[in-house]
Parts: sequence; C-alpha cells; structure tokens
Amino acid sequence: MNAEIVIFGGSAHPALADEICRYLNVPRSPVRITRFANDCLQVQLQANCRERDVYLIQPLVPPVQENLVELLLMADAARGASAARVTAVMPHYAYARSDKKDEPRISIGGRLVADLLVTAGVNRVLTLTLHSAEVHGFFSVPVDHLHALRELAAYFSRKDLSNAVVLSPDLGYAKSAAAFARRLKVPVAAGAKERFSDSKVTISAIIGEVADRDVIILDDEIARGTTLVELLRVLRTQEPRSISIACTHGLFADGALEKLAAAEDVTEIVCTNSVPVPFAHPKLTVLSVAPALAEAIRRTHDGESVSVLFEQ
Repeated sequence: MNAEIVIFGGSAHPALADEICRYLNVPRSPVRITRFANDCLQVQLQANCRERDVYLIQPLVPPVQENLVELLLMADAARGASAARVTAVMPHYAYARSDKKDEPRISIGGRLVADLLVTAGVNRVLTLTLHSAEVHGFFSVPVDHLHALRELAAYFSRKDLSNAVVLSPDLGYAKSAAAFARRLKVPVAAGAKERFSDSKVTISAIIGEVADRDVIILDDEIARGTTLVELLRVLRTQEPRSISIACTHGLFADGALEKLAAAEDVTEIVCTNSVPVPFAHPKLTVLSVAPALAEAIRRTHDGESVSVLFEQ
C-alpha cells in the first residue's frame, strides 16, 4: 500500500501506542478529546488523514465503555477525514467474553460492538488473543487475530523445563495451551471447569499428570482470578513441585494480582503489556507485545502476510 501511515492512540494505553510507534519509527499523531458539560465526548484527530492508512490503537480496558466510545469517535473522525483505510488495533477486546446466548433474553455484546466498529468506519481489525476464537467471525471486515504464545514461550524457554507441564484452566483453552506446550516441548494438562457466574466456578478434576511437576498455568486473561484460585485449590491436592502462572491479558481486577502473588507456592506471574498493568510486584513479569503488533502493522501496511509471524 503506497499511502502514508498515520497512527493515533486513544487514552486507554498511551504507553503501548508510544512503544509501537518507536518500533515503526512513526510519530504518534495527537488526538484531542473534549468532554462537554452534558458528559458527551468529542474527538479531533490532529493530523492529516486524507488518503492515509490510519491505525487507531485502543485496547478496550476499564473504563471499557469510555474507551469504546473514544475508539468509535476516532474511527468516525478518520472516515470523515477521507482516510484510505482505518484499522482498529485492539490488543484487548473486552467484549469477546460476550460471545453466546447462554441465558434467555441476553445480549451478545461481542457481535454488537463488532457491528458498531464497522458502522463507525473501521475497515480492518488487529487484535490479540480473543477470549473466544469464534468472535473473529462477528466482524464483517478482515481481522488479524494475533497471539502472544511466542513471547510467553520465549520467556519460559530460558528456564529448566525438563520436569515441566503446561496446565490449561479449562478444556476451552486447552487447544491454545497445547500449542504453547508444543513450543516448549512439554506435555499438557487441563482442568475440568464449570462456570456458574462471573465470580463462581468449580473445577472438579485435572486431566493429565501434574504431580511432582513444574506446572505452568496458561490462560488468556486474568480478571478477578476466580478460576485460578479454584484451580490452585485443586492443583495443590496433586502436590506439584512448583507453580507458575502465565496469561496474555493481565487485567488483575479486584486485587487479583495481590491475591495470587500471596500464595507461597506460586513462584511467578507472567503477563504481557496488552493492557496497562496496575502496578509492579516482585513476582510479576510483564512482557512486551509492542514488537509483534508493530510488525503486524508494518506487514498490513505493506501488503505482506501477517500469519507468518506466528508460525512455530
């Protein structure tokens, strides 16, 4: 694509936007966000968008609704300014958890928000580790669905893995956990989980050998940590040798980081900077996904394959 690239970052995660821009050697163009007396937002993109390839970097993190409206307004402004193409770069798509109708008269937010983004003017989506891979199909525009298994595997591959096993908290994430285990050349196990609500889950058993092993628990995100607390309870009955926790999106709501780190048998917690991490902790390691996102943006802009970035 011959159009000039222009990158804007919303207020959700400016540090990540700046890091991506440094890798691309492209300045982050300013955005002016105004809040009126009636609490409505107005967005002005303060750089020329006409016939440019525009990228809007904005993970949907708390306050999710504020950041979503900001992204919609940025997309509308870019389209109204005659951008050649508008790509929403959402390292975290919070509404991916709302992916099915599991109760009567319930909204499917993942599909609705996808429709809103397209209506606002988004021509392409770049996202990272969706909670449910099926959400990819909610969008009527092209989606590049990236993952952070490469970054996480590179970190753990520097350790002694001779006695390690990767553990998925549930069968739904077992496929990704198996792909991660293959990268590390270790076996995989999974928990048998049943979710009753956002704050209540039960894990009845662990499928696979974890006794006297160095267990690496892998999940897509940690929000309240409810699933992991339950998984740790069951895992301890198997007497593992050590426990590490890894995820892509470290949301750590309601004191989840402190709660998990307080467990003496949890040696470390590893996440990426797909979302702003609230604070540092001695047990926490944050890996950057900015290089991967920057390279995906460059390849998208140049019309090159993005999938080759994630081949093992």
